Amino acid sequence: MALEYRAWQQGDDLELLQLWGGPESAAAEQFRGSFRTPSDEPWNRCITVVDQGVPVAAGCVYGAALHPDRLWCYVEVAEDHRRAGIGSTLLTMLQHEAGASPSGVARRPLRSKVTPGTTGAAFAAATGFTALQRSRLVVVGPGALAAPAFDDAAGPQLEEAATGSVELTRALATFYESVHTWDRADLSLGRAQQLFLADTSGAGGAIVLRDRPKADGGAIAAFAVSYTQARTDDPADVLLGYDTTLAPQEQQAAVATLIAMLVHQYPIQLEVDDSMEALVAVVEPLLATGAARLGGPETLVVATA
Repeated sequence: MALEYRAWQQGDDLELLQLWGGPESAAAEQFRGSFRTPSDEPWNRCITVVDQGVPVAAGCVYGAALHPDRLWCYVEVAEDHRRAGIGSTLLTMLQHEAGASPSGVARRPLRSKVTPGTTGAAFAAATGFTALQRSRLVVVGPGALAAPAFDDAAGPQLEEAATGSVELTRALATFYESVHTWDRADLSLGRAQQLFLADTSGAGGAIVLRDRPKADGGAIAAFAVSYTQARTDDPADVLLGYDTTLAPQEQQAAVATLIAMLVHQYPIQLEVDDSMEALVAVVEPLLATGAARLGGPETLVVATA
């Protein structure tokens, strides 16, 4: 009996999850939450594959205002229906849908996230996706770097920052855009505040490192935003950014200083993209010596040409 390819319907997720079981990666778990009935605002198209009345596979493609040049996509097929061309057919259909997205571009490139060594990564490689970026969760242990002294009143200064600060929001937006040239970001100050610093984002507090006192015109050389509300022995989730217009050695010095202050007593967990060159330069030696460790499998952002 022929398979049926139709638009996603309410309740498909409940039936599919019974066949799919647990997600094979954090990326797969995240994408599973993207399945919904097709809509134009926000734009998405989701397709379900049905075998004799039972959903066995699905795929989705949708836009992201933050990264406008590519569309996110995801395909998952029940294990007993794999290697039968269902995934490839779904991907072709999603590419066709992408061509009719509101951008007006005839053929929109697609992107996705995969974990190396999974079936999702193998499928992406087999269908022409190539890696754009690698992302890792890095846990830095207490005392991994010696805490610096701030004795010079005219030198670098560490201070708390309000998460509603326009200065901090601007620094975060500028950093985010500069380390995402590989997948252009369009991050307004309002959007940056909403996504990363508002109460709804989970931001619990922030500190900044200035190159000199603010009263003397000191600018933010690095910043850290915590998404863990209370200190525990578990690593606090921290977004760490820095001024990418500084010289590379100055960027690394600012990053190392801020990390040293953050891990003086407690561990932290950082999301480190390879494009965050100064952050990578600081954490790689810590990983090599065991002062830091990976917090889970790495993730690759992959895309079509």
